[in-house]
Amino acid sequence: MPADTLRSPNRRVAVEFSLNDDGVPVYGLKIDGEEVLAGSRLGLVAGDADFTRGLKLVGRSGVERVKETYELATAKRRLNTYEARRRTYRLATASGQRMDVVFQVSDDGIAFRHVFPEAGAGERVVREETTSFRLPPGARAWLQPISVAKTGWSRTNPSYEEYYQQDIAAGTPSTLGAGWVFPALFRTGKHWLLISEAGVGRDYCASRLRHEAPEGEYRIGFPDARETIGSEPVEPRFATPYATPWRVVAAGELRTVLESTLGTDVAGPAEAGAFVPPTGLAAWSWPKRGDAQTTFPVQKEFIDYAAAMGWRYCLIDALWDTQIGENKLRELVAYGRTKNVGVLVWYNSNGDWNDAFQTPKNRLLTRAAMRSEFAKLRDIGVKGVKVDFFGGDGRAFVNLYHDLMTEGAVAGLAMNFHGATLPRGWGRTYPNLLTTEAVRGYEFITFEQANADRAPSHVAMLPFARNVFDPMDFTPFCVDGPGKIKRRTSLGYELATTVVLTSGIQHIVETPDGLAKQPDYVRDFLRRVPATWEETRFLAGEPGKLAVFGRLGADGIWRVAGINGEAVRKTVEVDLSALVAPGQRRAKLARTTNYTLITDAAEGGWVRSEGQLEGKTRILRVEMCPAGGFVAEFAKAAP
Repeated sequence: MPADTLRSPNRRVAVEFSLNDDGVPVYGLKIDGEEVLAGSRLGLVAGDADFTRGLKLVGRSGVERVKETYELATAKRRLNTYEARRRTYRLATASGQRMDVVFQVSDDGIAFRHVFPEAGAGERVVREETTSFRLPPGARAWLQPISVAKTGWSRTNPSYEEYYQQDIAAGTPSTLGAGWVFPALFRTGKHWLLISEAGVGRDYCASRLRHEAPEGEYRIGFPDARETIGSEPVEPRFATPYATPWRVVAAGELRTVLESTLGTDVAGPAEAGAFVPPTGLAAWSWPKRGDAQTTFPVQKEFIDYAAAMGWRYCLIDALWDTQIGENKLRELVAYGRTKNVGVLVWYNSNGDWNDAFQTPKNRLLTRAAMRSEFAKLRDIGVKGVKVDFFGGDGRAFVNLYHDLMTEGAVAGLAMNFHGATLPRGWGRTYPNLLTTEAVRGYEFITFEQANADRAPSHVAMLPFARNVFDPMDFTPFCVDGPGKIKRRTSLGYELATTVVLTSGIQHIVETPDGLAKQPDYVRDFLRRVPATWEETRFLAGEPGKLAVFGRLGADGIWRVAGINGEAVRKTVEVDLSALVAPGQRRAKLARTTNYTLITDAAEGGWVRSEGQLEGKTRILRVEMCPAGGFVAEFAKAAP
């Protein structure tokens, strides 16, 4: 069939769908007429039918308009509007078995999924997905390899905790031989693409890009057979009708991609009246005090710390069940309540899928067990749980995540997943999911100096891929240590990460004694900085080298923060006009704008300055030291 073209509302983004002479469904993506994906495949191999070739088009829908407005509690923009054009292509095998392909094209990219529209008598199994993304010659890639299942500390891999391979040739095989995680960032000519998936529902598996991509063609890969619970198969198995997860390609100039919310736009909406816990900052003893300090007096000290800083939460980490106990936990929760500090507690998710020993463990393996444990926590007054050490991306684990988020919401608990998969838009579907790790976070810096040495570039990479769509529990801000570890980022860099990185809960690494040594203005900034944002603007940067963002808080204050990922000095010029898009009246800055700036002193330490920018052209010029950073706060937005 000749190619059928579906265009975005602004007509700049176009997807072309066709069946080739062998009945293989293929698609391409163009921006302003320039090809950025070409000859890419679609299709699934089911247990009872091959939907990858020999197909015929039996119908197509008209072009439908999609427009949704929704709120996100955990991301870079609270109120979001998604507009797209949708078309469904109805396909059938020679024997008449049906599969549809649905495309949605928006001004910031495309999303598509496979749909089995007909009810079946039994369970449908998907053995393979042949969806691919063929990059043009010369494309560059920024990709994180997925680790091999059952490797690493206590066999806890994969946990999405590897370093990104930056600016490599598209098609380069994965360094670990197991594939590449989502989101995956590419550049072709002047255009950027961020490829991911969203809306992974029950009974499907989470996927990745395969290890090899000959001629720049990346294919969807399913999990390793070991990424499961017991003997459950990893591949999708479901009753029909059923819609597979969305394949998402945010595309355009770099600003378009980084400001996109496509990864949540197509995720399933939350149920009416869904539980939405408050976001905020949290005190946390583990990074600098370790497992041995999960004790009653230390946790009481950290509750006091959170209260003094005006933070909403205090996280009590592993071994609280044996080193504190449930009765004393109840006492801590009651004490926190008098201080307006909510208590979060840690759980080990694992059964027999890895060897992580920390307790409490084996309490959340079934929905009945979750209901019982969560009801107890609700009775105690705990506000949320951090669940750690998942075992991979297989179907059984996807169902476990859904069970935990569902039962957590029923109990009124905020959720945080660690040692976990990318959340893939779940924060929209389950607003009680405030954050997820799925990153080589600050905890790795506590393990060895090599991680601290790589931190400047690594952290400056994260806003360009991992943190674009989904909240990320990196756990920022440390001014000293820990222990003998030497920090390779500046103090300004550390402070800036509280704005550059986004998470529904920001767990602050620094301890009460460490923060007490800092200037009053630094503590004041951390008292007031939001965890989530009304609006976000990408202002300058390049993956792994420089990241500068402007974010608007619910307090009406724009905060601009930047981090320098390289060992060279840089000058950043922030154009305040870029903070506000046309029509955003409530976010506009006054014509005369006062600001405060915190950055790195030439001799080390901090420096704070104040100033005023006037007129139509308002440029803030900031000198950044190697591996340095800054934060600036601007006067409240005009009413």
